[in-house]
Parts: sequence; C-alpha cells; structure tokens
Amino acid sequence: MSDDPTVSATADTVEDAEGSGRSATDVDDVVDAELVDDGPGSAEGVSVEAVLEDAISDLEKVTAERDEYLDLARRVQAEFENFRKRTEAQRVELAARAAEHLVAELLPVLDACDAAVAHGAEDVAPVSSALFGALEKQGLEKVDKVDVPFDPNVHEAVLSEPGSGGGEPEVVEVMRAGYLWKGRVLRAAMVKVRD
Repeated sequence: MSDDPTVSATADTVEDAEGSGRSATDVDDVVDAELVDDGPGSAEGVSVEAVLEDAISDLEKVTAERDEYLDLARRVQAEFENFRKRTEAQRVELAARAAEHLVAELLPVLDACDAAVAHGAEDVAPVSSALFGALEKQGLEKVDKVDVPFDPNVHEAVLSEPGSGGGEPEVVEVMRAGYLWKGRVLRAAMVKVRD
C-alpha cells in the first residue's frame, strides 16, 4: 500500500465498491470522480493555495521578526561599543587626574629643592634635576622664564614696577616657578612685572 493519502483513499473506495457488488465500470467512475480536480475552486485546490499563502505569510512574518531582531542586535552592539569607548575615556581621564594629583603633591618637593640649590646646597641639584626630568617626561613643564609678556593664564603678578609705560606688561622676575601638566596650568608662576 502506498503512503500517498489520495491513493489510499481511492483504494478504500475501490474496496467499498467491490464489496457492495458494483461492477468494475462503477468502481472506475467513483475513482475518476474522486481524482478529478475541478480547478482552483475545488476543495483540494483551495487547500493547496491556502497552504502556500499561509507559508508565504509565515515566511514574511519570520523575515520581519528576523529583521527586527537584527536591528535590535545592531543597536545593542552600537550602544555597547559607545559604552566601551566612554568607559575607556573615563578610565584614561581618571588615570590622568590621579597622575596630576600626584605631581601637584610633589611640587613642594621641587620648590624645596630649588630653594636649597639657590642657597648653595649643590648636592641637592642632581636629585632635583632627576626628579624634574622624570616628571618632565610624563608631561610636566616649568614656567620660569623672564623677559616674556605677562600672561594672566600662567602668571600671577604679586609685585610690579613702573616701566616705560608704552607696552604690555612683561615678567621681570620669577619669585616662584609655575608648572603646567600636559598643557594645563597646575600652578601659576608668582612673578614681578614691569608695567
């Protein structure tokens, strides 16, 4: 016996017809009537079309869901990438601030070394030079030049003397060195200016 349901149903019809005493012609007519497809309006035609339409509809739904999930996954991936970049930038900034704080704590040590060298303690000069050199490699800059225009962003005027009166004020003496850390003012230089 075949697994095809149409063949199975036809075979059952043939057995019923033979058992009822019908002739072979009658049986053939019954089988032919069951196998005839009346076209798209018949029960079998509609069910095949309906199955195809359902399959296409299901495929469209699954495709739409796939696209929605793919879009969601891409958005989540983009958000995670932005989060990763933000946290990396925050980590770098936090490390920079920690280093800046440490350098700010070391400025009095540099000032003490400079004062000791200024008072003749030459044995302190190598230590001062080594400490400043190590910090300079990391981004420390000293603001201690004289005969430069006064810049209120990096200089703090504590004394002044009269000048020729025609130009911009300029630094004539540095009383305490100022420092920049990676281009930002860590401490302004205390200076004497000429007006």
